[in-house]
Amino acid sequence: MRVSIVKLRRFIADFTGLTDRCAKNERAMRTEGAILLRELVTEDDWLPDFCAAPDPKRYQQHLLWCDPHERFSVVSFVWGPGQETPVHDHTVWGLIGMLRGAEIEQSYVTDTATGRLVPGDSAVLRPGEVAAASPSIGDIHQVRNALSDRPSISIHVYGANIGGVNRHVFDLAGNTRKSFISGYSAAPMPNIWDRSVPLAA
Repeated sequence: MRVSIVKLRRFIADFTGLTDRCAKNERAMRTEGAILLRELVTEDDWLPDFCAAPDPKRYQQHLLWCDPHERFSVVSFVWGPGQETPVHDHTVWGLIGMLRGAEIEQSYVTDTATGRLVPGDSAVLRPGEVAAASPSIGDIHQVRNALSDRPSISIHVYGANIGGVNRHVFDLAGNTRKSFISGYSAAPMPNIWDRSVPLAA
């Protein structure tokens, strides 16, 4: 598929400008950032194929861009049929924009009586829709591909280099948590600076 990488380049430039203005205002980053992300995922003609390929064993997390000061990162998540995350947190704010397919988000909250995580709200995210996560509004969830017959792809923006953040996965049965650093699925990143190839109309 021919892609127009200029859309990703513009998004990164716009989000960098937003970060320059509002980095210390999380609410503004989530609110205004959601508008920018919604514009990006409204059209599905810009993501390079190598950032959209599923893996039969597990979901993929491809780094599309990381701010040089690690103030934000942009990631494509590729979900094969039936694939899902463990229950996990982020420890930083995040935005999730659905590009292709659909995914189901199950949130978890702490039961004040028992101290255990219990299911909260559940939602289905469809192309063009954007959701948010943050320790300040709810940060623990599980995500899975809503489709059983084809991959789904979502574009995530986080308020840090998410592949280097110390986070947690949760064992609900044992009421325990374990630290992890996710890293990324592959080393290559899209070349947003190459202007030698004519842009798609």
